[in-house]
Formats: sequence, structure tokens, C-alpha cells
Amino acid sequence: MSIRHPGCQSVILDVNPSSWMSIRHPGCQSVILSEAKDHNVTEKIGYVYILTNSADKVLYVGVTSNLIKRIYEHKNKLVDGFSQKYNLTKLVYYEVLSNMYSAITREKQLKGLLRSKKIVLIQSKNPYWADLYYKLL
Repeated sequence: MSIRHPGCQSVILDVNPSSWMSIRHPGCQSVILSEAKDHNVTEKIGYVYILTNSADKVLYVGVTSNLIKRIYEHKNKLVDGFSQKYNLTKLVYYEVLSNMYSAITREKQLKGLLRSKKIVLIQSKNPYWADLYYKLL
């Protein structure tokens, strides 16, 4: 499987013996993204996140087991959908939960909030609406 990387030809996906999936830069072979292979939903750490566009007008709530990889996919428009259509590439909020079941439950709670409540939540942790993705790297 090949995933395109801005400024590069491609990024190579491989699986190594320790059961970690790694995405490596083809030029230097440094690991860009990695995650453990799926075993059990309750064993994996979960992340709930909020994305917005450059004008901070549209909000999107999502859930994942690998935040860096998922935001990379959003930023590079690797998956068709709402975030690609509305150019949602700025990570403004995220939470780390102990398992995917808790993360999915929290995602549903956040999706049910009014926009004004989501804004209060974002501003409580990220008052300047900075893109948090680069702090994760």
C-alpha cells in the first residue's frame, strides 16, 4: 500500500516482526507513523478529536486509535468525506481515553453538544485555536 506524502513520491507501508505497522519515508527510511496491529477494541487507547478549517468556521468531531496517522490522513486528504469536502485540516482539540469503547462514547457526547459548547471546550484547552498536530510530532 502506498500513501502519498507532500513533496515526496510516496510513503511505503510495511509490517515488521514486532507486529507494529510502520509508514516509512522512502528517501531516508525514517518512521513517519506507526501503530500496533488491532487486537481488541478495549485494549487500544482511543482519541477523540475536533478539526476545523483555516477560518475556524466548520467543526468536525472524530474518533481514532492512532491520532497522528488519522490527522495526517485528514491533512493530506487521503480519505473522501466531510473533512475533505470542507477542508478540515486543523487539529484544535483532542482527548486521550483508556480504550476505544470510551472514545466512541465520548465522541457521541461531543457530537451531541451545541456548537457553542464545543467552542467553549476548545477554548478551555486551546484559546488561540493553534494547530495541535505539530505538537504531537
